[in-house]
Amino acid sequence: MPALGVCSRTPAWHLLRAATLAAACALGACGGGGAGGGARAGGTPTVPPPTAPPTVPPTSSPPTEGVPDLGVGADLHGYRPFPDDDPWNTRVDGAARDPASDTLIASIGLDVGLHPDFGADWDGGPFGIPYVVVGGSQPRVPMTFDYADESDAGPYPVPPDAPIEGGAASTGDRHVLVLDRDGHTLFETWSSWPLGNPAVDGWHAGSGAVFPTTRSPARPAGWTSADAAGLPVFPGLARYDEVARGEIRHALRFTCARTRRAYVAPATHFASSYRGADRPPMGMRVRLKASFDVSAYPPQARVVLTCLQRYGMLLADNGSDWYVSGAPDARWDDDDLGTLKGVLGRHFEVVSMGPVVTD
Repeated sequence: MPALGVCSRTPAWHLLRAATLAAACALGACGGGGAGGGARAGGTPTVPPPTAPPTVPPTSSPPTEGVPDLGVGADLHGYRPFPDDDPWNTRVDGAARDPASDTLIASIGLDVGLHPDFGADWDGGPFGIPYVVVGGSQPRVPMTFDYADESDAGPYPVPPDAPIEGGAASTGDRHVLVLDRDGHTLFETWSSWPLGNPAVDGWHAGSGAVFPTTRSPARPAGWTSADAAGLPVFPGLARYDEVARGEIRHALRFTCARTRRAYVAPATHFASSYRGADRPPMGMRVRLKASFDVSAYPPQARVVLTCLQRYGMLLADNGSDWYVSGAPDARWDDDDLGTLKGVLGRHFEVVSMGPVVTD
């Protein structure tokens, strides 16, 4: 995730990961969503048995608007983390276009299609970045990190059977995302491995970040998170429950293969050694052009595209070009979402950026 080389706070695992992704993407074999992360330091951990659905009890009362259910992939009932004026939740359909838009879009790929990195069935089941919603009674467990200097200390309320991105045997990013509904806090880890009896021993991860959802997330300048750009992952996911309601009211998260040694707010970290201004900085926001007609697209794709016109998507990690992130759900219609691949890079533009940080 974070940057190649030159930043004193940049750990070596980010350098290896960025270099590996660049090489893989150049050969056309790069996976989506930045999911090509390597094993944590000290060798590949013993792979735990497959995770079962978390043992979080369901809510016993009828759902309340704005109050999330509990469990894996839970319906949030319209709840949106972070304040309305947070960058994730701010509409940009009326914002100015960045002067460097043409150059930056071309660097990602004018004729490369948008790719939904989530859906109902790949390799036998739903795919994407999973999450679990827990209640305030969820026990907090110890956490250790390879890069504790840029991680928020534990304990975290991670269930012993929390879903891991890619599954228990994954060699990819292995994100674990936990939303504490009652504590209004988001806990996220990268390269996440349960230890022994995780209900007691806890988890080991490459990095971890804690985001109170009642205020805008703010990492220290130069810090990563569970994502390369220092951003939270969860608010950038397309989720089935909101698409089923007919509207996504926040920006989405996307990746590209070649980035710049720079970041713009709300990002706090870069993930490259390349200094040229012809590549995008982390945190760059793009939006689907207002002139793009979304009316002929099927229902799920149309909701996603309308979101991209209104809220856009934020560059969060190195990965395959134009891969947009979402949560796994068996109710996605993969044929419907597949129509998004006909939307090309040239149909996007860069929203005006603020100061670009390079050190």
